Amino acid sequence: MLGDLFDFINAYKRYDPAAKSRLEILLLYGGPKAIFFHRLAHPLYNSRLYFFARLLSEIARLLTGIEIHPGAKIGRRLVIDHGVGVVIGETAVVGDDCIIFHTTTLGGVKFDPVKRHPTVGNRVLIGAGAKVLGPITLGDDCRIGANTVVLHDVPPGHTVMAAPSLVVPPKVR
Repeated sequence: MLGDLFDFINAYKRYDPAAKSRLEILLLYGGPKAIFFHRLAHPLYNSRLYFFARLLSEIARLLTGIEIHPGAKIGRRLVIDHGVGVVIGETAVVGDDCIIFHTTTLGGVKFDPVKRHPTVGNRVLIGAGAKVLGPITLGDDCRIGANTVVLHDVPPGHTVMAAPSLVVPPKVR
């Protein structure tokens, strides 16, 4: 377990050049706190101790602004960068070595008690503000651009991005 913690903190250190120390990452970054609470809440959820699992996830949300449902399955070394506004739904599955930026949603499109959230492969990068919705799959090594809405499966290694911005010149008076 301790080895997993060091592995996780080292993933942040490798990823973020702004991180000055491992202690800074552990104590001051929201992503590791949210994942720590999820690692406590998930076994409670699996043991049908739903209230206590949700209580821990609510505490994490209040502390970090990151909402990870205790039923979600989170892989190893997930980096949640500038995590405020990240939402990961109950039936979501996130693979190993993924990076998720702020205001990203891994959400559902219906309320039926079935698999309704995305499955994210390994080594996937999801840009800020992206909305990945429904029981879809993002294959390994995908990249999802900022503010992109994804409603369909994405094959491994592919990049999905929203329409590029348009620069409009000022009106001449």
